Amino acid sequence: MQRRSAVVDLGSNSVRLVVFEGVSRNPVPIFNEKAVLRLGRGLTSTGRLNEEGVAMAVEVLERFHAIARAMNAEPFEILATAAVRDATNGPAFVEMLQQTMPGVVIRILSGKEEADHSAIGVMCGIPNANGLVADVGGGSLELIHLTEQGRHDATTLPLGMIRLSDRAEGDIEKARQLADQDIDGVDWLPRVRGNTLYLVGGAFRALARLQIARTNYPLNIVHYYTLSLQEAREMTDWVRSTSRRGMERLPGVPRKRVEDIPFAATVLWRLMRKVQPERIVFCVDGLREGWYMLNVAPDCLAQDPMEAVAQDMCIRLGRSPTLPAILSEWTSLLVRQESAAQTHLRHLACTLSDIGSHEHPEYRAEQTYWRVLRLQGAGFDHQARSWLALVLAVRYAVELDAPFLTTSRLLLTDDQWRSAVALGLTLRLAYSLSGGSGLLLEGTSLLWEGEELVLTLTSGRVAVKGESVRRGLERLGQALGVATRFAAELVD
Repeated sequence: MQRRSAVVDLGSNSVRLVVFEGVSRNPVPIFNEKAVLRLGRGLTSTGRLNEEGVAMAVEVLERFHAIARAMNAEPFEILATAAVRDATNGPAFVEMLQQTMPGVVIRILSGKEEADHSAIGVMCGIPNANGLVADVGGGSLELIHLTEQGRHDATTLPLGMIRLSDRAEGDIEKARQLADQDIDGVDWLPRVRGNTLYLVGGAFRALARLQIARTNYPLNIVHYYTLSLQEAREMTDWVRSTSRRGMERLPGVPRKRVEDIPFAATVLWRLMRKVQPERIVFCVDGLREGWYMLNVAPDCLAQDPMEAVAQDMCIRLGRSPTLPAILSEWTSLLVRQESAAQTHLRHLACTLSDIGSHEHPEYRAEQTYWRVLRLQGAGFDHQARSWLALVLAVRYAVELDAPFLTTSRLLLTDDQWRSAVALGLTLRLAYSLSGGSGLLLEGTSLLWEGEELVLTLTSGRVAVKGESVRRGLERLGQALGVATRFAAELVD
């Protein structure tokens, strides 16, 4: 059995247990359960944790502890955030929990520690993230500046959804004034003006789900869902002018979060006004994934998450761990010009190119398409998912008018679509030549001679020139709009 670890995020609004399996660059959650406690309800006026929430918390945390023990999760830690650290009875609450669950590590995170955990979570889910991270909870809003050099300028504000609602007495206009006042007091925010804004936390995720539903966005995945500043402004304007019932009518909107959504939109609206971000990116990885990277897999953070998941899938689902590198070199000869990001995606496509080998032949293209498109986390933005999924579907001989390709049709530009089709046909040709054996690709090459695409075979590889290879080369030429031919190369 692989090593397991577990963390409880004890927040102002909810408490959540996540159990991770293994030690890898991409955390693998195998159990995830949340309970709404609203520990922070009334904290602004009383200074104490909500008594009803405290009673529920003991029962829920005992259950979570039993589950973690039964699953042999080690380490197992409880991370308490804004409500517990700010409440006058917070220390007594923690002491009671320690008596109930002797030996369990319960940590009350400072605001800066909470922001730091969230920033590392964003770095886990979005490689090379650079900009402002905003993590909203029930009790606080954590802001932290991410750069290539590291994490800077962590600040915590009393703008969590429960606390803001309490401070504003449920009045959105008053909430706007409070948000402006608190955000304007953060002296380092002008330094991140114009950068990307990364949104973390349940209330922000609810905003994303609302926008995905109301715009009929073709991919129902919050992670890496991206909006322009103009789109985000339109979203917050819509939320502020729409009734609760109007929101609840939309499919997939979390009803328990509907009352928080107007306050989340208000905080986002005022934050955008202050920093004028280039774009807004939603991230599902935050405090819990940050804990995992810090405590379970600290040596893995420097790895490329996309490369890590592609290698893992290649080993588990493919037939050869060595063929992808050969394919990457072989397909590079076809490409006349590509950016570093395009080279990276082409390499990943080669690594993933055989993961459908064990699927039913009639459904191989479709199954592989969905597997890649809906892959959990792993650092892929939505265009990368759509592009890679299309490449592999074409590699497995999909009909390009297949209805299930709609997501790629909608999310990719015409140029991206054509490049994906061309690489998919190139990989299909390579597998026709080699049967999945790198040995049979040796002595073959696909080269440009002027405007003609030439498949060169050495005398020792002419035997692989069959009908399927001829058809594959013709299909590739048709997709590229160029003539093709075979050429033999004599060797001693």
